[in-house]
Amino acid sequence: MPEQNKAWYASWFDTPYYHTLYKDRDYEEAQLLIDNLAHYLNLSEEAKVLDLACGKGRHSIYLNSLGYDVVGADLAANSIAEAKKSENDTLHFKVHDMREPMEEKYDAILNLFTSFGYFSKEEDNTQTLKAIHNSLSEYGLAVIDFMNVEKVIDNLVAEEVKTVEGIDFHITRRYEDGFIIKDICFDADGQRHEYSERVKALRLEDFEQMMNENDIYLLDVFGDYKLRKFYKKESDRLIMIFK
Repeated sequence: MPEQNKAWYASWFDTPYYHTLYKDRDYEEAQLLIDNLAHYLNLSEEAKVLDLACGKGRHSIYLNSLGYDVVGADLAANSIAEAKKSENDTLHFKVHDMREPMEEKYDAILNLFTSFGYFSKEEDNTQTLKAIHNSLSEYGLAVIDFMNVEKVIDNLVAEEVKTVEGIDFHITRRYEDGFIIKDICFDADGQRHEYSERVKALRLEDFEQMMNENDIYLLDVFGDYKLRKFYKKESDRLIMIFK
């Protein structure tokens, strides 16, 4: 598929520049969330866990270190190739489109760090939710950790330049047509690069409606990585537990 015809997530997430820009993400915070989720979900020691949209697999590797049988799945083939270097008997990675159910069933499915809402068609988001639901074991639970749209829109930084590894990333952000859009422009390796991230501005009531229409049961909602109460205007995250 030619680069310009690819969906934004299929091209941008699969470039090395994506990982350069976001290399300083707070992984201690990520581990805190995973620890708290593992405790909340009360997973047995050998539970089968799916890390959906796993990128290069850093969180899958951490989950596996806690003793779980983990599969990491992502559409980005280059990221999965990198993740596969860390495979072992209870840690595996595969290229997978999240709109499709998995062949196996899982005791827990984690979709972390706003890895949802990438699609331009509303039905693709519903399809993803259904695929997650259909990939759960009988007593399995799923987690979507999404941005809190209300707070993000209220605090949107319109323009900034981030310099990472000698590359000046020019970033602009806007809320438009129901999407939060981030345009990223930079020069690297003798070329001009331009990418966009487009994430559907889904609020709790949007998820609730999708779940209600598809017989998915929303168990709990949290507002941060310490799993505290969700407040629409104040919470940093929108974390939903469902089955």
